[in-house]
Amino acid sequence: MLKIKLIAICLYALFFAGCSQQQSNSEKSAATSTQPIIQNSEVISNTARNQQISLEQTANAQNAPAATERKVIRNANLTLETNAPEEAGRKIAAIAEAKGGFVVNSETKTSGANETIRTSVNVTVRVPAAQFEAAVAEIRQVAERVAQEKVSGQDVTEEFIDLEARIRTQKALEAQFLEIMKGARSVADALEVQKQLAEVRGEIEKVEGRRKFLENQTSFSTITVTLNTPTVFAAASTGFGAQLWRALGDGVDAALFVVLGLIRVFLAMLPLLILFGIPIWLIVRHFRKKWRRARLAQQIAQEEKS
Repeated sequence: MLKIKLIAICLYALFFAGCSQQQSNSEKSAATSTQPIIQNSEVISNTARNQQISLEQTANAQNAPAATERKVIRNANLTLETNAPEEAGRKIAAIAEAKGGFVVNSETKTSGANETIRTSVNVTVRVPAAQFEAAVAEIRQVAERVAQEKVSGQDVTEEFIDLEARIRTQKALEAQFLEIMKGARSVADALEVQKQLAEVRGEIEKVEGRRKFLENQTSFSTITVTLNTPTVFAAASTGFGAQLWRALGDGVDAALFVVLGLIRVFLAMLPLLILFGIPIWLIVRHFRKKWRRARLAQQIAQEEKS
């Protein structure tokens, strides 16, 4: 009998879950549904009445009006140029705190040397969604030039409505399983209900976690700012003396490059010369001595004949 109840509840929950998906896509208010009739010869009338009431509560929770407030995730990425990036970064942090936000990350990098030193500061802040446009406008003013700006938005209203409907359905189903747990007459029935209850609670936690994430992302907007020092372009010398001196320097650099290349080749070939050159030299030396002795003997023989 308990298994029949569980099957009926699961089928009923699946039916209304499908209705919820269609309802969230059209963003309409829920309509009243026909009361379900559960007939089973093995279920006594009182239990059937209680189960029907609980299932009606599930239907009513599923068909509750959904929120119509728009949920939009807004982000901004700005690249600014200023002569004092570090000071500008502190100003951006102060703007975020004044708007009720906070600094997520701040990083400073320095590159180059001497007169070509460049400082780059990356700042990520989060501000309340209502203060997003005002914060972006004030951040633009901390630098002399806006090199790049990108503002994006993602509407998650439909997903948010669907999540809330799923939470209501799962909580109503959880209440139904708790009622069945109270009437369990055996350990096997209690374990079966506990298993179904654990699955429902796990689904509730997962959906609620996703809803909290969307709430956090929509209630606070993220602004990422990159602050760079302006790029300095030095005027190039075009006089004859400057060009001649530059050509001479290029020639010296080329000669040094060739010499260094030859040295590298020699050092790379040195182990091979030692490994193969010495045995070859000894062999050649041996045959050369042998050839000289043979030639000397031939000359001596010719002198004796003469």
